[in-house]
Amino acid sequence: MGIVLLGLSLFWPGLVHANPVTTENVTARLVAERIEVAPGDTLDLALVFEIRPGWHTYWRNPGDSGDPPRIHWTLPEGVEAGPLRWPRPEVIPVGPLANYGYSERAVHLIALTVPAQWPIGEPVHIRADVDWLVCEEECIPESGRFDLTLPTGAAVGPGPIDPLQADVFAAARAGLPDGRIEGAVLGVADAGLGLVIPSGGLPEEIDGAWFFAGEWGLIEHAAEQPWRLADGLLRIDLSPGALSDEASPEGLLVIADAGGEVRSYEVAAVRGPLPGAMAPDGPIGLPLAFLFALLGGLILNLMPCVFPILAMKALSLINGLSGQGPEAARERVLHGLAYTAGVLLFFAVLAVLLLALRAGGSAVGWGFQLQYPPFVVFMAYVFFVIGLSLAGAVTIGARLMSLGGARTGSGTAGAFGTGALAALVAAPCTAPFMGAALGYAVILSWPLALAIILTLGFGLALPFLLLSLVPRLARLLPKPGAWMETLKQALAFPMFAAAAWLVWVLSVQTGSAGVALVLGGLVLLAFGLWLRERTRGLHSTRRRWGLAATSAALIGALYLGVVTDRLAAPTRSEGEASASGLASEPYSPERLAAARDERRPVFVNMTAAWCITCLVNERVALSTSDLARSFSDAGVLYLKGDWTNRDLAITAYLADHGRNGVPLYVYYPPDGDPQVLPQILTEDIVLSAIRSSAPGSSGHDG
Repeated sequence: MGIVLLGLSLFWPGLVHANPVTTENVTARLVAERIEVAPGDTLDLALVFEIRPGWHTYWRNPGDSGDPPRIHWTLPEGVEAGPLRWPRPEVIPVGPLANYGYSERAVHLIALTVPAQWPIGEPVHIRADVDWLVCEEECIPESGRFDLTLPTGAAVGPGPIDPLQADVFAAARAGLPDGRIEGAVLGVADAGLGLVIPSGGLPEEIDGAWFFAGEWGLIEHAAEQPWRLADGLLRIDLSPGALSDEASPEGLLVIADAGGEVRSYEVAAVRGPLPGAMAPDGPIGLPLAFLFALLGGLILNLMPCVFPILAMKALSLINGLSGQGPEAARERVLHGLAYTAGVLLFFAVLAVLLLALRAGGSAVGWGFQLQYPPFVVFMAYVFFVIGLSLAGAVTIGARLMSLGGARTGSGTAGAFGTGALAALVAAPCTAPFMGAALGYAVILSWPLALAIILTLGFGLALPFLLLSLVPRLARLLPKPGAWMETLKQALAFPMFAAAAWLVWVLSVQTGSAGVALVLGGLVLLAFGLWLRERTRGLHSTRRRWGLAATSAALIGALYLGVVTDRLAAPTRSEGEASASGLASEPYSPERLAAARDERRPVFVNMTAAWCITCLVNERVALSTSDLARSFSDAGVLYLKGDWTNRDLAITAYLADHGRNGVPLYVYYPPDGDPQVLPQILTEDIVLSAIRSSAPGSSGHDG
């Protein structure tokens, strides 16, 4: 049968391809790859344009002008045709503009599927009405109708390839993308837009790179695209187009290797902050990213935002862990492993959520969870309930809330809960070293990004784990005694203080209306827990009524927390001043650019109400009269970026400086490059930066 059809194909081309359509500028034809099709089979068709020299047709995004080919099918019932597949285009300059398209020849493949119930031996008749635009200096719309008849055979699977068309289809497939690249990030850069792409699946030696935007308006098509490689990342600088904020951030990456071979890859980019690995200071690399994450996690134990649970950790270590013998050693090991598991589980969940949001196109950074008022309310509830439990007002979740115990059951569960709580409170903080590690992690593949974030969590858990595993360290702990109950109750007050701080954070996010809701929620929460205590030992009927009332109170508290997300953020004034008189203006890229054009020194403070480190730095380093006087004498413009609520401009600014969270302090001298200051700030550090750029300064303080 195949030989017969092959012979027929040589003398009756209409069996496997339609009659060509010839115009003054294009010869178009529709051909099938195989000389027969079986029921249930899928075969490729090719729409071929032979183009007059000097003229061109268009890619799916035609660029600054033009229109891509379009095809309308008339198919038998059950037969389906897939979309046009687009080979890699070329840039076609048209004066100061540029088009994306094809010269000489363009071949578009289409998958055609025949239903499994199609009668064997009955030909498949299809019709395609095609419109295309062909241009040189002028553009001419053209069209053609193609009727194609495909014989059907009884064979299962693909039929014989038509030898007359084999080269056409082989060349067409060679021009299709080699695959799809995930993990690319498109973000705002100083020069416009930056596209950062993991280079793991690209050729080792790249000689040229070009990004074809998938939609019009994303970029300027004719603009140059400088590119560079740095430590496993390819960055291409792009000029934003008319719809750069709205167009889909996907397209086609075309790469030329050192041997002259050209390949293309579909790029599924997400909008977000550019990674710190491509910041001006250069990449940190994967080994340093892991080291920085570990060091950052260790330092998190000393950060003020973690202070409310430090004493809880100490009690967890003391109670039941300072004994001797195999049983005590076993308790220590289980306690340490459970605590570490609690920390790592929370960081794993947070990492997956962060990476999933970024993959979905959300520009989020470290600490993003506290930018959502309902989460802030939830945290306030958690601290409030823990405080009530520690004070002895309520008894809930004995196994989870226990800070230790003589038996593994409560001790292990308490250690796990304490570890999760430590991670929960520490997560919004950004310690030294960890900012660069997180900025690098978010553009890597999911497994590597998750590994770096888990290393950060391991650093947080490491001191407690070492105390649990090393007997000599455990012997340094004080002996347990009656004093522990007093200390346990005293620890309720740091919990209440943390809840009060979170209520203040909510006031910054939502104003007085949010504060009223969360205070009402706290009252309902306390009332519900009190009802639970009062009805614990009652008979079943009264207990059911008590449980119903408790549930209603708790549901009411949760509802009040959820609706805080509907409240508008309070209106902020155009400027503010600290007690020292150091006035600030709200950060905006435009204000910063204007000040730089004026050659005015600028101090940028990226902060958030929920960042304890930020607040401590402002109190210690940025609220002194000497600093205010120095700012005034030097004419320094103080720009303050408030990241308490979501702000894409601040997120982009953080990423441009290799950070994924606050605080961030940057000083811009009148001339020269900006200086990123340490995350733990002192007045002397800021004054030194200002004096080093003052007229007549040698660049050294003192």
